[in-house]
This record gives sequence, C-alpha cells and structure tokens, in this order.
Amino acid sequence: MIDFINVKKGYADKDILKDATIRVNKFERIGLVGPNGAGKSTLFNMIIGETEPDKGEIVIPKNMRMGYLKQQIQADILEESLINFTANTIPEFRKLHNEIDEIEEKLTLGSNDTLLNKLGELQTKFESLGGYEITAKAEAALCGLGFQVDQFSKSMSAFSGGWQMRAGLAQTLIVNPDILLLDEPSNYLDVPAIEWMQRYLKNYKGTLLLISHDRYLLNSLTNITLEINAGLVNRYPGNYDYYVKQREIRFQSLHAAKDNQNKLRNQLEKSINRFRAKSTKASQVQSWIRTIEKMEQIDVPDDLKYSGQINLPPAPASGAEMMRLENLGHTYDEKNWILKNINLQIERGDKIGFIGYNGMGKTTLLRIIAGQLKFNKGKRVVGHKAVIGYQAQESTETLLPNQSVWTIVKNAAPDKATDRDIRNVMATFGFQGDTIQKMCQVLSGGEKIRLAFARIFINPPNLLILDEPTTHLDIAAREGLQEAVKNYDGTVCLVSHDIEFIRKSVSTIISMTEQCGIKKYYGDYDYYTEKTGVDTINSGNMSDSENQSGNQNKPKTKNKGNNSNLQKRLNKQERALERQRLCIEEDIGNWEKEKSALLIQIDANEPDLDYASLNQQLESLENQINSACTEWDSVTAQLEILR
Repeated sequence: MIDFINVKKGYADKDILKDATIRVNKFERIGLVGPNGAGKSTLFNMIIGETEPDKGEIVIPKNMRMGYLKQQIQADILEESLINFTANTIPEFRKLHNEIDEIEEKLTLGSNDTLLNKLGELQTKFESLGGYEITAKAEAALCGLGFQVDQFSKSMSAFSGGWQMRAGLAQTLIVNPDILLLDEPSNYLDVPAIEWMQRYLKNYKGTLLLISHDRYLLNSLTNITLEINAGLVNRYPGNYDYYVKQREIRFQSLHAAKDNQNKLRNQLEKSINRFRAKSTKASQVQSWIRTIEKMEQIDVPDDLKYSGQINLPPAPASGAEMMRLENLGHTYDEKNWILKNINLQIERGDKIGFIGYNGMGKTTLLRIIAGQLKFNKGKRVVGHKAVIGYQAQESTETLLPNQSVWTIVKNAAPDKATDRDIRNVMATFGFQGDTIQKMCQVLSGGEKIRLAFARIFINPPNLLILDEPTTHLDIAAREGLQEAVKNYDGTVCLVSHDIEFIRKSVSTIISMTEQCGIKKYYGDYDYYTEKTGVDTINSGNMSDSENQSGNQNKPKTKNKGNNSNLQKRLNKQERALERQRLCIEEDIGNWEKEKSALLIQIDANEPDLDYASLNQQLESLENQINSACTEWDSVTAQLEILR
C-alpha cells in the first residue's frame, strides 16, 4: 500500500495539498480527477520521488516494481529501434540481451566451445526470466497501439513525439509492474488504440492509479475515485459516474452544513456583541465564545460543474442533402493515397463521428468536406444552402493572444453584421459585459473553445465540422460541449479521441481502416462496437498474438508445439462462446414463455388481478429479453472474429 500522512505541498501562494492523508491499498484501481492545475500530476511526482512534500510523510513499500509513463523520451535512446526500445524495458533483460548479441557476433568469426556454452547459459537464463516473451508482448502492444510490423526496425527518432509516447506507453504496460501510474495515457491515442489499452488494462492485476479526462476509461477501469480540488483530497468508493452522483450529494450537504454553521456563528456573534458589557451575562458570553472557538472548519470544495455557456444557435434552413463525395481520392505525394474511392452522403441532421487509427485520413477527409483542402480525384458536391463551419484541431492556437474577445469575433463577422449582432452571438457563448474585453492570453481552455465557436457562429452554419474539439478541455468543459453538440439541430461531422464524447454526441459512426476504406454504421458508438466486436475481444486474443510473434524468437523445433497449443486454446475459446450462446438462447426461450403466460393473464381481464404488478413483471421480462438479445449479438460477433 501507499500512505500519504499529513502531506502538505504548495507552489508560491497556492496549496496543492493541505495536510492530506491518503491510503492506496494493494490491487485498488484508482482514478484521480479534479480541475486542471489542481495537483494530480504533482501527487504522481511525489510517489515516484521526483518531488518532495513540504511537510508530512509518504510511505511506499520496498521491492515494489513501479511503472510510470514519462511525458518525454530520453534523447540518448532515440537511436534505438522501436522494438528494442519497447522490449528492453527491464535493465536485466537489456544486459543479458547485449551479452547474447556480443557472443553471437563473435561466433560469426568462428566456432568456439566456450562461447557456445556461455551462449547457451545466457539464452537459458534469458528465457527463464521471460526474455523471449517480453519481445512478443512488445510486438503485440505496439500493434495494438497502431504501429505497423514494418516499423519495428525503425529508430525512435524517425517517429513524431506523439508516436514516441505510444511506444513509451507500450513499454510501460508490458513490464506488468506491481504499481502502475498513468498520467493522461490517451492524450496521443486514437479511438482504436484507446480501446486496445482499455482491454489490456482490464486484465492488469496490480495497483492502478490513473489520471485522465477520458470518462470512458475512468468508468471502465477504476473502482475508487480520488478528487483533488482546492488542496483537498476526497475519496469515493466507485468509478467516475458513481463519483459524480455522490459528489453532488456531498456538495449540497456540505453547503447546507456551512450555511447553518454561518447562521449560528452570526447569531452567536450578535449575542456576544449585545451582552458583552453586561456583567450578569458574562458567563453566558464566555460560553458563546467557546462554542464559536470549538466550531470545526467546514471545507466546501469548488463546484466543478461547467459554468460556461455553449448553446449553439439554430441552424439555417437547407436542402435534405448537405454534402456528397463521389469516388474521391487524395494523395500528398502522388504515390501513397491517403484516401481512395471514397463515396459518402451527408444528410441534413446527421451527427457523424469518424473513427480510425491515426494516419487513416480522418483529418484530411474533414478538411476536404470543409473545403479547406483540394483533392486529387473524384467529386465533392455541396448541398443546397449548405453553410459550413469548420473548427480545426489547432483552432484555439490560432487565436491571437494579444487580441480581445471582441476583436477576434468582430474580425470574423461578415460586413453586414452590426455591433448588436456581434454582442448577441457573444452572449450566446457566455461573453457579456466586461468579459468581451478580456485578452485571449488569459482565457481558460473552455473559454477559448467558446470563443472559437463564437467566431464560427457569427456567420451561422448548418454543417458543423469539428476536429478534436475536446483537446485541452477538462471533464466539465467536455460535458458542456457534448451537450451543446447533442442539442444542436444542424448537421455535425466530428473526429474525437474521447470515446464518451463520441458516445453521447453522435448517432452515426464512420469507421476508417486501411483494408476497407470507409464503412458507415447507422447507429451510435455502442451499436458500432456491437457490430464490430471491438468491446468483446479480450486479452486472450492478445496472448495468442504474443505466442505467434514470440515463436519467431524461439528455436524452430518448438514452433509445431506452440502452434498446436495455440489451436487448442482457440478451440477452447470457441467451445466456451458456443456454450454461452446456447445458454443465452435457452434463457430467451424461457423468458418468452413467461411473457406469453403473462400476456394471457392480462388479456383475461379478471377483476381480482394486480395489473400494475403484472405490467411491471412484463416490462422486466422485456428488458431481460432485449439485454439477452444484445448479449447474443455480442457473443456471435466474438465467434465470427475468432473463426
């Protein structure tokens, strides 16, 4: 376990932790939440020893392997190959691997019994420590996070900072440490990679501490929530959704207690001032003073609800078809086609989320739809009266820091817009009074997002295109934007790596893959995962991949046995899924019989029957049947993938 005992930490005049006492128990899965700058990363830095507390004690058990995802890759290992960097994560493995390489290089000059014996000893030790498995795990993790096999031999310096961070994440995960600390691990990941990481961490057996703005990860991976806010740390025994509900109850209760305490204090202070001079009331006055002194301080945490307004104005009228792409293709170098033979129709009112690995062309496609990028082949047809509003990934970064909110919106306004029109639009996005004169450089992330929207909606669009709009937003601001997009009556096309944002804001999914190009799913994200089996592939499949890739590192005489074992495991999984499907079918059949019997009772119209109870039973059965049908679809999808 990890213990924080009366820990205090501050920077300048800001308290990060005020006498915090926290216990992290073995095998707990903890999500750390709170506003940006509250001190979540500082807490991590104190655990790993990079930062010392100003006061108090931090107790960490000895001999515990700790995995921590660093936000920067060391420069001295950038020339290592991707696979070596990822696999050589444990110093002992690295040392043994280097010794084996040295002996193998010497043996190329001539056979030597001493060297051969030494090589055999080293290889045996390397294998007993799991050295060959670690390479297989590294390969599986890299593939799961979006790397291609032909990239494994490339040096780390050949990859962008975001892809280097993915390699760092793979390296951190495969060590399987006793304590795993992840600070915003999804920042550099696309949706498929986040899904893979979520499945991997579901099966992690150690103690997990996760800092994330991704509600999907917090809900699916954690069972304890620590809120760090205004120097206070509060513990909630549940995932993020549980925390939100309980926090509101706690917030209201503390507010009420604080108000009551303040009323009592005011009454006592009035009585003290009134009777202080009267000798007959001296003992009573002293009693009141002692009562005030004994009052415990009630600390009410800051309200974390998003206070900014993101209310998207109504969309102007348009035709039924907003946009049509016919056999569209695009390449940047005349050789490699980023997009090829894309056929897509966007209709009025569609809310479409584009998902796929980075490099599949999501941003390129959005820029083409928005008219920001010329394409090489095919046709782009803009619908009748379609007005496009485009927010790029870097839109908030293009806001000039030395300009005021008013100036930025006014510069984007059409010539016919009056000052009153501009003020009305700004008010819609929460900028009123003196706030319109605020300089851009002092705005928060949420305020910059609202300003970017105000700049778009000064000329109201009916086709809104958003590329990673949640970047740099905390959870409260993401929820505010999510509701705005959900309630918008226009057409929306968006790309986001925030799965919960996608789940709650779009009704159609377009999957982009190298094999299939684009494929449209006429349903929300949950429907998409049911149809593709994304949520149902468990870590057993990953282990199979590990064994397949691991065989390349082992002597060929073992391949046959490994393949046989792999096939046995696959057959076992298939039989288990088939049994599960049969059980579900049996349950559905039994519930259908019960439902029929209930319907017969209800149709009998007998006066003594409790129809309210019967209807409740009927509703419960229908819910069970619907849930079972969904599960049947999911299991069937797993079987199809496995086969």
